[in-house]
Amino acid sequence: MARRRETARTRQPRHERRGEARLPAVVATLTAIGLYLVLPQQLLITPRFALPALEVLLLLPLIAINPRRLTRQTKTFRVLSLTLVLTIAAGNLAALGLLIDQLVHAKVADGRSLLIAALQVWLTNIIVFGLAYWELDRGGPVARTQQLRDELPLADFRFSQDENDDAVGEVADGASKNSDWVPTLMDYLYVSVTNSTAFSPTDTMPLTTRAKLLMAIQSVAALATSLLVIARAVSILR
Repeated sequence: MARRRETARTRQPRHERRGEARLPAVVATLTAIGLYLVLPQQLLITPRFALPALEVLLLLPLIAINPRRLTRQTKTFRVLSLTLVLTIAAGNLAALGLLIDQLVHAKVADGRSLLIAALQVWLTNIIVFGLAYWELDRGGPVARTQQLRDELPLADFRFSQDENDDAVGEVADGASKNSDWVPTLMDYLYVSVTNSTAFSPTDTMPLTTRAKLLMAIQSVAALATSLLVIARAVSILR
């Protein structure tokens, strides 16, 4: 009987199947959409409302499938969620390309609007890559809470919690091995922020080729925004 209870306990998905909250991802996605909506017209590859409308249409069924917590996952859910992230990323990288093109060809004379646009692109870059890491790592947010660890796909990222189970007690108690900790959206957004500011991994290491590729793309985009765009804007202000 004791063994049966122990088996049932070990097979309970982490967080008692509650799943990760839906709201933070919705807020992050809507923020990225809003930042795109207020970009200058010359940085848009489509009519102003076309791409945001498509992104909202992709977001609505995702909310319908998991309105409060991320506990259900289907192939359609995965395709929609990854398509949404890819769409936001494509729009933002295109805006960055157009911004750089205008700088190179000296088409922009308003340094203040350029600084604001650069900040919008940089913030969206952080959000969209954070969402990408969140969607891909260990099978996505649903799999991370609903599946047993030995059933999860290979990790794309190694967090500090994944390796500090032999540290002092108050640190080890929060380790993945001891507390069944799993990363949430905020953890991936933090990874995205540090990668966009340090242009390299900090305390979280990419493990797979796709994770390294995504972090490389994000770093290059952030570097272009920080150095080329902002430097040019400052020179215009002078």
